[in-house]
Amino acid sequence: MRVLSGIQPTGQIHWGNYFGAVRQYIELQKHDAALYFIADLHALTTVRNPADLRRNVTNAALDLLALGLDPEKATLYVQSDIPEVAELTWLLMTVTQMHLLEKCHAYKDKKAKGIAADAGLFTYPVLMAADILLYDSNLVPVGQDQIQHIEVTRDVAQRFNTIYEREVFVLPEPYVVQSLAKVPGLDGEKMSKSYNNTIEVFMEPKQLRKKIMSIKTDSKGVADVKAPETCSVFTLFKLFASEDQQAALAAKYRAGGMGYGEAKQTLYDQAMAVFGPAFDRRAQLAASPDTVRDVLREGAKKARVKATEVLARAREACGLGGR
Repeated sequence: MRVLSGIQPTGQIHWGNYFGAVRQYIELQKHDAALYFIADLHALTTVRNPADLRRNVTNAALDLLALGLDPEKATLYVQSDIPEVAELTWLLMTVTQMHLLEKCHAYKDKKAKGIAADAGLFTYPVLMAADILLYDSNLVPVGQDQIQHIEVTRDVAQRFNTIYEREVFVLPEPYVVQSLAKVPGLDGEKMSKSYNNTIEVFMEPKQLRKKIMSIKTDSKGVADVKAPETCSVFTLFKLFASEDQQAALAAKYRAGGMGYGEAKQTLYDQAMAVFGPAFDRRAQLAASPDTVRDVLREGAKKARVKATEVLARAREACGLGGR
């Protein structure tokens, strides 16, 4: 079983990233081959400052390692350190139909919000397909909103295999924890950097508390009975808490006499209890930058072994080389 997924270095990892993807990375490390990459090529569609991109890549590596990704169990690398992915992207582009990309939600949503629809944004799913297919990936942990991209990957791979009449690519399957499919942000919408509603994992405690206290709620007063099922504060609390802890807080909501400020403080305390050890690990890693660079360098070296093999299959199928 080969597991693969990536995270864009467009800023610090937030709760949506962690519960929607990173926590799954950690859980899936037990498989025979788990590969996780920092998608700096993808980030070029939004990050245009080179210093910011380099800093974001370093921060993403620090975040992933601090949160429990173990380089002894999984391969961690930077996407642009694998040149084979760019060549495979072009091979896939030659068989990808325009109408398939025009249907992709990420492209349509960003275009609807007025974001410039350049070619990088439009062809984003093909680069994602190359990321996945380059390693014979079987399982791809993704958020609910990314399932369509896995379907596109399968469609492109099947079309390539059909055109060249051989099984060049393994068809991947998405892996989504349905209960964690949508993590609400400060405004109740899906947590996303694009919406500016995120809560970062490694914020300073005072800043974290301030953000949690700003989570949007309804106007009910302290004495009023409240519905935990429709409250973003409670939804976020469930991500951190045991069933008993969830039941206890839900009972307070339904009994009345508890303000949203108390619920938010409970959420803050629980988040600090869960992420506290990762804060310490991140500080240690940040003080040893050579260690992080070595992890990424070794990860790229390992990843390229498989990448070279798969690209050679694709090149041969197309008739490239061999002269």
